[in-house]
Amino acid sequence: MLIPFIWMVSTSLKTPGETVAMPPVWIPDILQIGNYAEAFEAAPFGRYFLNSVFVTVLSTAGELITTILAAFAFAKIEFYGKNILFTLLIATMMVPGEILIIPNFVTLSNMGLINTYAALIVPYLASVFSVFMLKQSFQSVPKELHYAAKVDGCSDFRFLWTIMVPLAKSSIVAITILKIIGSWNAFMWPLIVTNDRALRTLPVGLQAFTTEAGTQYELLMAAATIVVIPMVIVYLFLQKYIIMGISKSGLKG
Repeated sequence: MLIPFIWMVSTSLKTPGETVAMPPVWIPDILQIGNYAEAFEAAPFGRYFLNSVFVTVLSTAGELITTILAAFAFAKIEFYGKNILFTLLIATMMVPGEILIIPNFVTLSNMGLINTYAALIVPYLASVFSVFMLKQSFQSVPKELHYAAKVDGCSDFRFLWTIMVPLAKSSIVAITILKIIGSWNAFMWPLIVTNDRALRTLPVGLQAFTTEAGTQYELLMAAATIVVIPMVIVYLFLQKYIIMGISKSGLKG
C-alpha cells in the first residue's frame, strides 16, 4: 500500500524528464520543491481547498445527525414495521452506488440544485451503513438503562444525547473519520454536478493538469500529495478510534 504513496511523493519532486524516464527514477537527482508552488499557481487550489473543507464539514455534520437519530430509533424505540423498514434499508446497501448517479442527478436537476453547494452536500446527508454500524453499538446498551431513565422522567431525546451518545463515542468517532475521508476524496459526483470552477473541490481540481498536450505528471502528483496529506494525518492520529468503533459495533472482516 505504501508504494503508490511513495511513488506519488517521489514524482512530485521530479523534473518532467524524470517522470517518464525508463527505467523509472525513484529518487530525483535534485528535489524540485518548486513543483508544489507551481501546482498552486496552475489552479485555484486555495478555493478548491475551502470548498472541500466546507462540503466535508457540512456533509459530515448532517450525516452524523441523521445517523444518530435513525440508529437510536431502530435500536431503542418500538414502532410498527420497524424490522421490515430496517431490512429494506439494509437491502439498499446491495445496490451499487453507480446506479444511483443518474436518478440523483435527475432529482437534483428538477429541484434546480445542479451547480450549487447543495448538490455536493444533500445526497450525502444520510448513510445506511453508518446507521447499521451505530445501531449495533446502541443495541449493546442494556434496555433496562433506557427503562430506568424513562421512569426517572428522562425523555428519549435527552437519554439519547446525554447517555447513549457518550457511551457510543468510539463508534461515532469512527463513523466521523470514515465520512471525512470519503467526502474529502469524493471525485465522480462533484465532477458531474459542478460546472463552475468556483464550486469544485480538490480531487476534481486535479484534472487541471491534464490537457490536450498531455499530462504534467510532476505537477499532478504535487497537487495529489496536497490533497492526500490531510487525510493521511487524520488517519494516522485517529486510526485507533476506527478500530475501536468497528470492534464495538460487532462488524468483522
